[in-house]
Amino acid sequence: MTLKVERLVVEHGAIRAIDGITFEVSKGSLAAVIGSNGAGKTTLLRTLSGLKDAKLGKVSWMDRDITGMKPEDLVRRGLSHVSEGKSVIPELSVKENLALGGLWRNNKSELSQSVAEVVELFPRLGERMSQRADTLSGGERQMLAIGRALVSKPSLLLLDEPSLGLAPLVVEQIFETVAKLCRERGITILLVEQNALGALAIADKGIIINLGKVVAQGDAKELINDPALRSAYLGY
Repeated sequence: MTLKVERLVVEHGAIRAIDGITFEVSKGSLAAVIGSNGAGKTTLLRTLSGLKDAKLGKVSWMDRDITGMKPEDLVRRGLSHVSEGKSVIPELSVKENLALGGLWRNNKSELSQSVAEVVELFPRLGERMSQRADTLSGGERQMLAIGRALVSKPSLLLLDEPSLGLAPLVVEQIFETVAKLCRERGITILLVEQNALGALAIADKGIIINLGKVVAQGDAKELINDPALRSAYLGY
């Protein structure tokens, strides 16, 4: 069960945001997609999760072509997408937000179990179940966004900039949790980040994109230690 992206092309009007990207992510591994603003990272995730149509190319998950499938159908096939800053409904409580993650699931006991697992992972959410999401700190909202995605029991998790705007200590906690989801629960994760060093430090594979093209990919630790790549694309 591998995520395969083959010669993917995505356009915004006359602008080619994704220009022939090809890569694979093995089942149960964590791949970090690194690139500057405008590189095409968010567009890539939106296309994989069915929110944006591809002009050309193919996306496969679990040996099935999922190109062009509707987002709700992809969720049922085990794909969850945590959008950057947009995955929490502010006026709903923590409990209500988490429940939305399992909206399509009919087994209420399974849903309760999933929520309990999220609270075990993020104890702070358990202390704030009745609070509105807009009263949470930035780090707590990110925990809630990830938690809501986990309630749907994903086998593939797409994370868009989970560290954005968070304090360094909270970023460290979020990255540790993301790595734990992969290592202990076997969830395949595609992590989009501008925090190149932090993301590659927990990843198995790194994919560096620039202006819609893959400019380098391979073992994350090797990419971290490549002086040319560090200077040109990783910003340190």
